[in-house]
Amino acid sequence: MANKIVIIFDFDRTLIDDDSDRWVICEMGLAHLYNQLRPIMPWTSLMDRMVEELHSQGRTTEEIAKCLQGIPLHQRTAAAIKSAHSKGCDLKVVSDANKFYIETVLKHHGLLDCFSEIITNPSTVDEHDRLRIYPYHDINAPHGCTLCPPNMCKGLVFKRFLASLGADYEDTRFIYLGDGGGDFCPALKLGKGDHVMPRKNFPLCDRINSNPELIEAGVHEWSNGEELEQILLRLIDAGNDRNGG
Repeated sequence: MANKIVIIFDFDRTLIDDDSDRWVICEMGLAHLYNQLRPIMPWTSLMDRMVEELHSQGRTTEEIAKCLQGIPLHQRTAAAIKSAHSKGCDLKVVSDANKFYIETVLKHHGLLDCFSEIITNPSTVDEHDRLRIYPYHDINAPHGCTLCPPNMCKGLVFKRFLASLGADYEDTRFIYLGDGGGDFCPALKLGKGDHVMPRKNFPLCDRINSNPELIEAGVHEWSNGEELEQILLRLIDAGNDRNGG
């Protein structure tokens, strides 16, 4: 049986070239309030408070979406995503951003349908056009991982991926792309035959380089959209060649 290739993208500073939370904060004039509350609020609660402030100012979710559409997303990253999807890979997003932000950006760039699943902090828009953002994990029921923030353990998400594969586990290969410290936990759970693509000069890359003995997967560093595309498509094609495809 041919190997299935599952590609997992982090979102902020990996799939896009900025941080979506901070983009909204800066572009929509929330920096002062953010700086006041950052020391005293958990991150996801703080982001919910930020969009609550926008709502109180009369700003609409349409305005937030328009702001998000300005986030830079490298055209070669977009091309790589479309190519990977066309080659039959299963693409997923695992991110500490939120569903509204991610879906808005992906839809704007025509990429949403390339992804089979988006695992992130959930969000809703109520009848008053108030965007709400919630933690992925219940912060009152700690996940117990010391490597990850309270609201999301990406390693636990990855373990659920593995469990869902069942008998297909041995025939599945993973490629994980990330940049942040929260991406180190799932990187530790990748096995031989899998690949991790850390962005150069970001926390994930630093942690991997400081603890190479902990990583079983192949490590492939990248800096920009061109390098991401080249490396990702090379890994996909190499996997397909081994499958006889």
